[in-house]
Amino acid sequence: MQGRQSIRAIVFNGDRVLAMKRNKFGKQYYTLVGGAVKIGEDQELALRRELREETGMEVGAVRLVFVENDTAMYGKQFIYLCEYKGGEPVMSPESEEAKISAMGQNTYEPVWLPLNTVPDVSFRSASVAQALLDGTRNGFPEIPQELAWKPETVAK
Repeated sequence: MQGRQSIRAIVFNGDRVLAMKRNKFGKQYYTLVGGAVKIGEDQELALRRELREETGMEVGAVRLVFVENDTAMYGKQFIYLCEYKGGEPVMSPESEEAKISAMGQNTYEPVWLPLNTVPDVSFRSASVAQALLDGTRNGFPEIPQELAWKPETVAK
């Protein structure tokens, strides 16, 4: 049996990275845009679907750069570096996230997060935040790198 899979997108626009700002019942943090891969769905198609639903954006070429196993919540996460093609993030009103946000206690907001603020904000996965920073400094891996799950903390 295949475990649960999720995808996440790394999209840069100059010195900013696309992120989902969350306010989950008063707890605020950021995460990369993405979500669950449906049973039988191709990962790249899931990635493009989630980006459209959560940001209204289309991306060009994509490349798998990280894999993280978060068994507690998301299962195995496949994190793709994506080519930015333009546009501003706007959530589709029909998306599950927009419907949840409309209730007011658990909100989603797609934003451009300045890279220089990543070390100072709460990021859903500290290992992803650190890998994101390392990738911007040293380049992203050609062969997908396995990340060790670290719970949400402020990366340094």
